[in-house]
Amino acid sequence: MSMTLVEMAASIITAQCSSTAMTADDIKAGLQNVYKTLQELQGAEASLAAGESAPATDLTPEKSIQKNKIVCLECGQEFKMLSAKHLASHGLDGRQYREKYGLKRRQPLCAKGLSANRQKSGKARGIPDNLKKSIEARKASGTIGRTPKGKKKAGA
Repeated sequence: MSMTLVEMAASIITAQCSSTAMTADDIKAGLQNVYKTLQELQGAEASLAAGESAPATDLTPEKSIQKNKIVCLECGQEFKMLSAKHLASHGLDGRQYREKYGLKRRQPLCAKGLSANRQKSGKARGIPDNLKKSIEARKASGTIGRTPKGKKKAGA
C-alpha cells in the first residue's frame, strides 16, 4: 500500500528528528516545507505522465556551444563534445542534429575551447602547410579534376 504525502512527510521529519535536535516549531516548519515540496513533485510527475514534455533547455542552438562546454539540446546535459554515441541515444547522428537545430553543416559539435585547441595543435604540426603542398602537387601532376578510371563524369 502506498503512503500518502502526509505520511511521507512525517516519515522524513521523523528521520531528521532522530539525527538532529529539533524544537516543536522546527518540526512544524519542516513538515510544512516537506509536504509542500512533495506536492510540487507530485504535480510535476503528473504533468510528465500526462504527456507534457519538459523543455530540455532554454538555450538557442548558437548559445548551446560555449567556451568550455556544449549543451545537448535534446536532454540538456553538458559535455566537452557531443559524441556519436550520445547522439545515437537520441536517435540522431551529427548531420541530423545539426539540421534539426539549424546549425551549419561544418559546425563542430564540441566546446569552442576544445575546437580552438585542436586548431592550434594542427597548425603547430604543420597540417595547413602540408595540405597546401599536397594540393599543389596534385594540381601539378594533373590528378585534380580528373575522374577515376572507369567512371564517367555526371551528365556524360
